[in-house]
Amino acid sequence: MIIVMREGASRREIDEVQEEIKRMGYTPHPIIGVERTVIGAIGDERDKARLQELETAPGVERVIPILKPYKLAGLELKKEKSLVAVGRDAVFGGKRIPVIAGPCSVESHEQICRTAEAVKAAGATLLRGGAYKPRTSPYAFQGLEEEGLKMLAAARDCTGLPVVTEVMKESVLDLVARYADVLQIGARNMQNFDLLKAVGQLRKPILLKRGLANTVREWLMSAEYIMAQGNMQVILCERGIRTFETATRNTLDLSAISVLRRETHLPVVVDPSHATGVAAYVESMTLAAVAAGADGIMIEVHPNPHEAWSDGAQSLTPAAFAGVMGKAKAVAAAVGREI
Repeated sequence: MIIVMREGASRREIDEVQEEIKRMGYTPHPIIGVERTVIGAIGDERDKARLQELETAPGVERVIPILKPYKLAGLELKKEKSLVAVGRDAVFGGKRIPVIAGPCSVESHEQICRTAEAVKAAGATLLRGGAYKPRTSPYAFQGLEEEGLKMLAAARDCTGLPVVTEVMKESVLDLVARYADVLQIGARNMQNFDLLKAVGQLRKPILLKRGLANTVREWLMSAEYIMAQGNMQVILCERGIRTFETATRNTLDLSAISVLRRETHLPVVVDPSHATGVAAYVESMTLAAVAAGADGIMIEVHPNPHEAWSDGAQSLTPAAFAGVMGKAKAVAAAVGREI
């Protein structure tokens, strides 16, 4: 339910309504506006009729049902675009489009630091790199784990770039959170609800990738799991979905950006590297994503893609990445944005 307070409602009236919401077993989520305050009451929907009684409380104008299943991620409660800040220079959801770049996997101190310096020089604002890697084959490289996290932290120290890295399971969540600035939930874990609840307990930005074959609604419901635990710093990431097409690794759903604009206030990042799986296609899909309204881009970059321990076929060289950045800046300017 949404409880709309009257214009000029006192602080005491607002506080009393929130306390009453808590007594009813719901969690209040106030949004303070210039003229009035709106309070979302989130919880078990089976007894939501009780909330209608709040219309008689002092200072309340009306009580409105939230129709969408994603209460906190949807636009009914919060219509303004959410801004998720990371470090000093990156804000997802604003006019400037942050770019996350780096290798699929952390392989060595030299590799990650060299890549971090190169992508920063080209204009990237965050560094990505996998220390824990979910792989289709159990015999493929699984990541350097904590050593990889330490290398990412060293690269951050050298360049100042905030670190984005994936967390795969609850047992290493505290460890990954100790090193990462943004925790990524990968496509295979999009509906790992226990993990979603656990990262919801953190107060760090979460990059939530869309699942391999999940709808926009399912994706937003996964975001709701995180937000229902109190962590509102959620960034969505479109990384392609599985279709019948085999010419690319996945099918990049750029239309999801337009759909999400009508469904959620959360910022949306596009990952053209995992979507296409082919380095030659990354540039065009990056430019298309910027033109379509993406709030961020994530690109895989490796100093020697042919020697990469994972996903070399979709990784750009630092020189190629710099070229993409130059063109992306021009497209961003054409649509009233910046990179």
